[in-house]
Amino acid sequence: QVQLVESGGGLVQAGTSLRLSCVASGGTYSSLAVGWFRQAPGKERVRVANTNRDGTSTYLADSVKGRFTISRDNAKNTAYLQMNNLKPEDTAVYSCAARHWLSTTWTYWGQGTQVTVSS
Repeated sequence: QVQLVESGGGLVQAGTSLRLSCVASGGTYSSLAVGWFRQAPGKERVRVANTNRDGTSTYLADSVKGRFTISRDNAKNTAYLQMNNLKPEDTAVYSCAARHWLSTTWTYWGQGTQVTVSS
């Protein structure tokens, strides 16, 4: 069973940066694809970014392209979401998720970390 723990959220002003971390334990990290999702109040959870098991392929939602970067360090069992030029509309609970690289279902989820961007 894979456990995911996020950290790095907080309250920041618009235009600043945050880096979220997601540490995995209990599985073979290099066999997992990892993604970041966010859910704003009253809205559905949406995928923000994901990366394949070795970090050579990434996806970024249009709303964050040019501002966010996803990366991973398999030696540390950790994935990152670097968020630059934050906007108030980025305010949400950010969760990381993982799935086996052959699966299409995000099986494992972290508890989430709050990101609040003030204008």
